Amino acid sequence: MRVAGLGFRSGATIASLRAVLLALEARGGPAEALACLPDKAGAAALRALAAERGLPLHAVAVDGVATATQSARIMALHNTGSVAEAAALVAAGPLARLTVTRINSPDGTVTGAMAHHESEET
Repeated sequence: MRVAGLGFRSGATIASLRAVLLALEARGGPAEALACLPDKAGAAALRALAAERGLPLHAVAVDGVATATQSARIMALHNTGSVAEAAALVAAGPLARLTVTRINSPDGTVTGAMAHHESEET
């Protein structure tokens, strides 16, 4: 499963979320799900993007998840270096790996990352 993790400020627009998702998919392939923090799962722009793309939305806890990139501000707030990377990893499952590290929207309101988990089933 390929999961796009999204971290965003409360004022993020669907256009900013969509731009980050498209950039992630250009680098890592089509997303099969979206992931975010539980307190962001009800955001209208995110729910609209999930509906527009027909993607399930996973609200996940990221406390203590090790990430490839580090933000001191995010570490202080969420005990992880990147909400986007951590959300993608958690939602994709315990054997997931990051395929796209954190990227930012041009307006700075959204971060995104992609994780992938290949099922052992054939």
